[in-house]
Amino acid sequence: MNNIYKSIYNEIKKFKKIYIARHIGPDPDAFGSQMALKDSILLTFPSKEVYAVGTTVSRFKYFGKVDKVSNYDYENALLIVVDTPDNKRVDIDNFLSFKHVIKIDHHPLVDKYSDIELIREDASSASELVLELINNTKLKMNESIAGKIYIGIVSDSNRFLFSVNYKTFESVAEIIKKYKLDIEKLYRLVYAKPLSEVRLMGYIASTMKVDKYGFGYIELEDDVIQSLNSDISAASNMINDFNNINEVTVWAFSSHDAKNNMYRVNIRSRGPVINEIAAKYNGGGHKFASGVRTDSKEVVENLMKDLSKACKEYMESEKKWYGSY
Repeated sequence: MNNIYKSIYNEIKKFKKIYIARHIGPDPDAFGSQMALKDSILLTFPSKEVYAVGTTVSRFKYFGKVDKVSNYDYENALLIVVDTPDNKRVDIDNFLSFKHVIKIDHHPLVDKYSDIELIREDASSASELVLELINNTKLKMNESIAGKIYIGIVSDSNRFLFSVNYKTFESVAEIIKKYKLDIEKLYRLVYAKPLSEVRLMGYIASTMKVDKYGFGYIELEDDVIQSLNSDISAASNMINDFNNINEVTVWAFSSHDAKNNMYRVNIRSRGPVINEIAAKYNGGGHKFASGVRTDSKEVVENLMKDLSKACKEYMESEKKWYGSY
């Protein structure tokens, strides 16, 4: 048993009460890794109290119900945080008050907030790391757990396009075979969309601005999203669908939550590194998939300018590189 896996397993074994948290604005990988780990711990240790905590998102109800906790045991319980590189985005009350914390993540290191950390930037997803933890310890798995892990990996890798290698395929093939996963059914859970979301996607495609450097962006207001009977989270989850546009190298969706006066910016790239730009505005993420949340319109405008500048520099460097041949 690898030392890090052994350390995490021993901590899980030691604590009677365990909370599992993930980041705010959760995606399928955050939910998949969280719920799969919870179910695995309970399957292995039925007498333990294990709670999956955080904001409920109705579109991801197929993962199971989030637990409501009124009083956290900060002193005596174990907190496991998945898919979250920085402490300000952990979706749990008074996060820094917990005495015992484990981190499982595949993002570049931002904050060190635990003594035990399973971090691997080249992993496709947090769900892949949870799968590794189960495979390398005595934690148990069943078909339901395997399905949640599969969805998390598929979603965060954009159907195995990014951050995967032969080990990812081997691990996924093993659980498909062992648990006879219905892949078509699992894909429908993730990718089937109501007509309202398809119409929102059409609106984004028809109104997205693209500058001469290959930066595409759109600002979505509440009233537009509501007029199409959709929501902000749906818009955010569509960003990967715009990955293969020839004229676009970096693209950003900015949505405004008027009720909470919050701008949510999701960014993707097929070339320029964007997480350093996002970090400049208190955001973060992967090199080619990042995000920013802010209550300032000016911050959003400056972020867009920096992203366009990055596209310009990338375009110039590519021309220089290709011009040498």
